[in-house]
Amino acid sequence: MTDRLSDLLVGARAGLVATAAMSLLMLAARAAGLTGRLPPARIADEATKELPPAGRPSRGQRDALGAILHFGFGAALGALFGLTTSGLRRVGASTALGIGFGTVVYAISYLGWIPALNILPPATEDRPGRSITMLLGHWLFGGVLGALVALGDERREVASRARHRFG
Repeated sequence: MTDRLSDLLVGARAGLVATAAMSLLMLAARAAGLTGRLPPARIADEATKELPPAGRPSRGQRDALGAILHFGFGAALGALFGLTTSGLRRVGASTALGIGFGTVVYAISYLGWIPALNILPPATEDRPGRSITMLLGHWLFGGVLGALVALGDERREVASRARHRFG
């Protein structure tokens, strides 16, 4: 397997795990009454609103679609992170970089394309519980992503050394 493909796969897997961690935080915040309907579900609502009533998915189906889109987005972002941070093997540095990456994703999403598509108001105008939950969630996503990508790099490096040493 090429190093680039390996970087992409390590990042995508890390993105899935990081999205799961973020999703747990989001679900806890929703259960506590902080967020209202979660952004991935709101995005699925928006994506399906023009379908004819007979073909429009139920709320539960839209929630499932939102989860699928959220995990797909997380995996894609993880793959991008894995490709662009290749060779960064220090967990602390990669975790910090991941948190910065999560902050950028949050800003682009919640101050950019999500309000531009009228899915939610900009984070500065949204309900405070949802805004802070989503910022914390993106920091968690980025931190987990960065740590797992670095650990995947370390594991790959150890395996490579072992192959060279023991043939």
